[in-house]
Amino acid sequence: MTAMLRAAAERPVSRPSAPPTWVVVALACAGQFLVVLDVSVVNVALPSMRTDLALSATGLQWVVNAYTIAFAGFMLLGGRAGDLYGRKRMFLIGLALFTLASLGGGLAQAEWQLLLARAVQGLGAAVLAPSTLTILASAVPEGAARARAIATWTAVGGGGGAAGGLVGGLLVEGLSWRWVLLINVPVGAVVLAGALRWLPESRAGDRRRLDLPGALLVTAGLATLAYGIVQTEAEGWTSSAALAPLLAGAALIGLFLLVEARTKTPLMPLKLFRIRSVSSANVAMFLCGAAMFCMWFFMTLYAQNVLGYTPLEAGLALMPSSLAVILGSKAAPRLMRVAGARHVAVFGTLVAVVGFGWQSTMSADGTYLTAIMIPGILMMLGAGLAATPLASLATSGAAPGDAGLVSGLVNTSRTMGGSLGLSVMSTIAAARTGGGSSAAALTEGYALVFRTGMGVLLGGAVLMLLWLPRRVPAQAAGS
Repeated sequence: MTAMLRAAAERPVSRPSAPPTWVVVALACAGQFLVVLDVSVVNVALPSMRTDLALSATGLQWVVNAYTIAFAGFMLLGGRAGDLYGRKRMFLIGLALFTLASLGGGLAQAEWQLLLARAVQGLGAAVLAPSTLTILASAVPEGAARARAIATWTAVGGGGGAAGGLVGGLLVEGLSWRWVLLINVPVGAVVLAGALRWLPESRAGDRRRLDLPGALLVTAGLATLAYGIVQTEAEGWTSSAALAPLLAGAALIGLFLLVEARTKTPLMPLKLFRIRSVSSANVAMFLCGAAMFCMWFFMTLYAQNVLGYTPLEAGLALMPSSLAVILGSKAAPRLMRVAGARHVAVFGTLVAVVGFGWQSTMSADGTYLTAIMIPGILMMLGAGLAATPLASLATSGAAPGDAGLVSGLVNTSRTMGGSLGLSVMSTIAAARTGGGSSAAALTEGYALVFRTGMGVLLGGAVLMLLWLPRRVPAQAAGS
């Protein structure tokens, strides 16, 4: 892989012939699929990991959190590095890190080895993820074609998150927990070879240096905030173990903003947030992520802990929802041409609100059709309809030189929204159950989570209606 990366670095930025657009889109989407899949795929493998490696309770929690924290913490840095040093180069570096870390995690013989591998996976994902959207947007001409490509990217991302439980269940039951990680190695190698051969290189066009003080501050701030959010699950929001990192993270982010306002070559130009489409779409993406990410987690818990499904059965039960998010993402560009990006985002969010409201009526003896399938389809159909116009709006107003950074912002908003939302919702569910483990008690806690998510999405729909721009560039509207 080192030789492959060196060869990529030595190649000229411009090529005599451009690769087929569909190849570039497929490679970018494959990278995004791997990144999103690994957020959720290990969940069903945790019991097997604990038995095989004698993981502690804390270690088990950090198998998931090490990836999420590194992913969220380094995302902006990865986006800006792609702008300055080349999006293809960062794609290759990120994918190589991710693939090698997957190999290390799959072969781990001790707790520390597995946790280190998961953290490096998250770092690789943070370098890779912003480049996927930027490469795609650079390769596809503005207009309806780009809107369709972004819809495909959104659908693949949603499908990756949805497929995690099913893929993990199949691999754990058919092979072993190690293949949850090892499966990334052959897939990553194939994508790496294809990217080396066909992806075009692009960068911002200037030779500015990376803003290292800003990079260190924002990375440390986001990682510390993410750590504090994770601590709330076990310690509560008022504990010193959670409050100290939350306050420290907020202070570091504040210092980062101060530095960015004064430096000549900022990592994140604050002027970006004066662009209405960028600021409003990212806030909306944060709120949607806070509710939608929880859906998969609590639906899986409800299916297994209350209805008695096996991990594989739970993954299969959510397959209609996986198809719904893909359908919504692919339908969004057509609706955007007719109704506009803002109205499609609001409509999709309201469809999800109906699904969340329906799901909040769940019972301990619910049937699959009315307790999982139909509300799940509504929630994920709405998610797909909303995510595509929001991603289009977020990237529509920025200059080409800031494309990687804005792509990183989109992913960071969604990831941090999901992390914060999951922590808050877990606390809400635990408070409602009061420590009870009966099916009825668990159902009450899960139902309250979906009612809370419905409220978050309603607030998001109002925000979108009032704040998202009425008129956007043609490429955002898919025209």
